[in-house]
Parts: sequence; structure tokens; C-alpha cells
Amino acid sequence: MTQSTQLEELRAVLRNQGLAGGLAYLNKRVLHRFTAVYQLESGTLRNVAIVDKLGEIVPDNLLAVPIESSFCQFVLRDGFFKRAGNSDPRLAGHPYEEAVQSYVGVPLSREGGDLFGTFCHFDFPALPLSDDEFAFMGQVAKELPRHLGRPGQRSGEGSASLIPHLHQQVAAQGHTALPPKKVH
Repeated sequence: MTQSTQLEELRAVLRNQGLAGGLAYLNKRVLHRFTAVYQLESGTLRNVAIVDKLGEIVPDNLLAVPIESSFCQFVLRDGFFKRAGNSDPRLAGHPYEEAVQSYVGVPLSREGGDLFGTFCHFDFPALPLSDDEFAFMGQVAKELPRHLGRPGQRSGEGSASLIPHLHQQVAAQGHTALPPKKVH
């Protein structure tokens, strides 16, 4: 299947299933556990949507990450960041240097070039990503912004992208409704 055919397939998924469906489609293409979109907001990268291949509840520390603690900072500064267990001097002393051994991210920008976030795959063990898939990520990064909110407006689903999984988990435990949402 050609990259343009794959891109058309992704566009159809995004039209029919929204951003969460699009990220699920993209997550199936890679070995990485997580596929996510983060949006920069006042020095914090806030999750817009995230897919966990294992279907577990995503920890809060992945939903809002201070820019200095993120790998996304390198994407926004350098145009991409790719790690598969390799050492990288930029990670010396980084809080997630040992924990996250696989990360590949590309920047998201709107027409006119303003960077506002990242699209990434990541995981704990070192995992490869083919050059073809990395090139496809660059094409995907051009598609995703139109499925996010306008500049200056936080958009997307963030922790709400976990709701379908939570409903499944609650149903599996024999309950019929989710407990009340905790307000922070």
C-alpha cells in the first residue's frame, strides 16, 4: 500500500471516528504502546488525546507534562526527536531518560508555521520505527491540526479519550455506571 493510499485511509478514519479513532489507527501501525498528541499551553504539554495499546488507564503524569520534563521539548526545538534505546546527550539528567527508551515525535503546526504541539509514539522498552513509518508521521502531522481546536484554544479529548476504556473496565467489574468524576 502506498503512502498516499495510507494517508487517504487515515483521513477517512479521522473524518468518521475523530482524533481518538485516528490515533488508534496510527497506534496499530507501530510497536510502541502509546500514541499521542500534545499541545503546548503555558509551559506545559497537555495531552489532547492518547491511545494505550494495552488499554490501561493512562497515568496522570502523561496527561500534563512540564516542557522541561518532556521529550516533546526536543521535537519543538529541533523539528523531531527519535530515540530507540540510544544514548543522547540531550537527555543527560532528564527525569525520564531511563524510563522511556522509545520515543519518536514530530511537531504540529498550523498554516503559517506556528508550532503548537507534537504527535508522538513512545514506550518504555527500546523499540524500532522504520524510516518509512517516520516519513509517514511527517505526513500525518500535516493532517492532524485540522482535527484540533483553533490557535489559543485548548482542544481535543485529553483524559476524556480514556472514557471508553473506563466504561469497559467498569462493565467488566459488573458495575453499570462510572463513579462521579473527581474535580481537581
